[in-house]
Amino acid sequence: MEPRRRRGFFLACFPLDGMAFAPILNLMVKYQDETLDRTFAALSDPTRRALLARLGEKESLSVSDLAAPFSISLPAIMKHLDVLTDAGLIVREKTGRTVSCRLTAQPMEQAMNWLNRYAQFWSESFDRLAAFVEDKPWPTQPSTPIPAAPNAQPKVQASRSRVGSARGRKRSSPPGRKPSS
Repeated sequence: MEPRRRRGFFLACFPLDGMAFAPILNLMVKYQDETLDRTFAALSDPTRRALLARLGEKESLSVSDLAAPFSISLPAIMKHLDVLTDAGLIVREKTGRTVSCRLTAQPMEQAMNWLNRYAQFWSESFDRLAAFVEDKPWPTQPSTPIPAAPNAQPKVQASRSRVGSARGRKRSSPPGRKPSS
């Protein structure tokens, strides 16, 4: 059989959009840890991190107390709290008409464990790099000058002119200040 026919036969019997590869593809997709993904997605917003920091100061805060220092609307704060609740970072409890929030530790522990694994890897890598650099110090000046070719004419380095060319490099200055000459 020719390679083209085999490839055509394979694609005809097992199309990529068919169900033949569905179990394999699903295992690849399910490999990700959804809790960890939600935790990092929730922590990616500065407002949500500030909300968590306020909750870290006290054991429990009402939603209105939690939202007081922010310049955004209460519905926007509620949406941020929904994301934090879905990630499992906070728990909301309703007592009468008051909804209070408090931190939960489990998702943060999982995130810290994940980060610590990589911190250990990077610290070991940096330790090896530091040991390498300490063993072999880098020279500050070239130890031996590069010899010139015997028939080469000496290169004369042109001095820099004080007058810039039309295509020369422009100097930038901070706004409101004139460049010094």
